[in-house]
Amino acid sequence: MTEEKSEYHSRYFATRFSYDPERDLVWQEVSRFLQRRHIPETATILEIGAGYCHFINNIRGKARHALDLSPDLPNRAAGGVVPHVGSCTSLAMFGDRSIDVVFTSNLFEHLTRDELSTTLGEVRRVLSSQGRLVVVQPNFRYCAHDYFDDYTHLQVFTHVGLADRLRAEGFRVLRSIPRFLPFSMKSRLPKSRWLVRMYLRSPFKPFGAQMLLVAQKD
Repeated sequence: MTEEKSEYHSRYFATRFSYDPERDLVWQEVSRFLQRRHIPETATILEIGAGYCHFINNIRGKARHALDLSPDLPNRAAGGVVPHVGSCTSLAMFGDRSIDVVFTSNLFEHLTRDELSTTLGEVRRVLSSQGRLVVVQPNFRYCAHDYFDDYTHLQVFTHVGLADRLRAEGFRVLRSIPRFLPFSMKSRLPKSRWLVRMYLRSPFKPFGAQMLLVAQKD
């Protein structure tokens, strides 16, 4: 990564994505929810766009990898998590069919169309034959008013549009939850463990503006 990109990435983290220790509590429960339903503990797991590693640090797996542009990634990854500093458009450090689960949260909207296509092609390449792609993503249908407050958002997706895009890239959508999490974790998501757990289990999700899609390569 160039020095210019590294500086830009650091400024983004400082202004739009500053570290919040309470976010880790939320992700402990989100990871627990996903583990029980979609991510076996025997899986080799890769998180792309890992950021502060809230997901990958809290999920259990046979092997865990984190990929992000941030040069601070090695300091964020917990013991047992292998950090890789780089772009999601190249997963050259992983062999074909070597990963069981690829997870990403709030990443695709920051990519150009070409970058997303390249990334999904790489994900398909590294996923095992029954491997899964798990995506948490802002759902523009429910957050249009606030969506472009983040100046780095380049694309918009709804649960319908993203599902179609995944199918076009060679994936089969197994599950779609249009309202999975609030648009932002800064204020509206309850911060106690049992409240987060209840929220995830509830069919009614106030402020729900992020979707969950689980897909498998065809």
